[in-house]
Amino acid sequence: MMNNLFSIFDPYSSIMNIQLNWLSSTLIFLFLPLNYWLNPSRFNMMFIMLFNFLNNEINNLMKSNNFKGNKILFVSLFMMILFNNFLGLFPYIFTSTSHLIFNLSFSLPIWLSLMFFGWLNKTQNMFKHLIPTGTPPLLMPFMVLIETTSNMIRPGTLAIRLTANMIAGHLLITLLSQNGSMIPFFFTFFLVIAEIMLLILEISVSVIQTYVFTILSSLYTSEIH
Repeated sequence: MMNNLFSIFDPYSSIMNIQLNWLSSTLIFLFLPLNYWLNPSRFNMMFIMLFNFLNNEINNLMKSNNFKGNKILFVSLFMMILFNNFLGLFPYIFTSTSHLIFNLSFSLPIWLSLMFFGWLNKTQNMFKHLIPTGTPPLLMPFMVLIETTSNMIRPGTLAIRLTANMIAGHLLITLLSQNGSMIPFFFTFFLVIAEIMLLILEISVSVIQTYVFTILSSLYTSEIH
């Protein structure tokens, strides 16, 4: 039972035992709007509205002018994770964001690049962030250790947060669907309602967790100014 339950997160395909399921992450390119039409479609207009909203949100969070031109990076990150979260809700489509290695491939490079840039170009400011304002001299060594540890685990916490939320929702939906045959016919209607409510909840979680992942990633730039 537990083997079948977690098989939905198995990246291996039955074809020659190859990890072909990771190719589902490239399906985002099928949903990108076509920019060569004379009149933009409603789908294209929705993308423009979403881009403008994210652009304004990230612009308000970035205090340093050094990263103003990198807003497109975080907008693209948002769209990539959001589409992978959504596609994982469809039957027979592999959920890439339910794997820690996939989420780390986004959070770790962003964190490393910001840390390298900060310590090489803004060394004095980076040292300032290790000791909060008003810290007693006796506690300064401990605060440096605590701040360094919290800074080091940031990419891991970002990836684990997204992974855990995606796994939890999928497991609940799978549990209800697999036990549907054991439920009396009279309660089938309530099972369908529960599945629909869970699906709506999972859609909300997909959007919220993508937003949190992107906003927290962009907030790291506020410490480098």
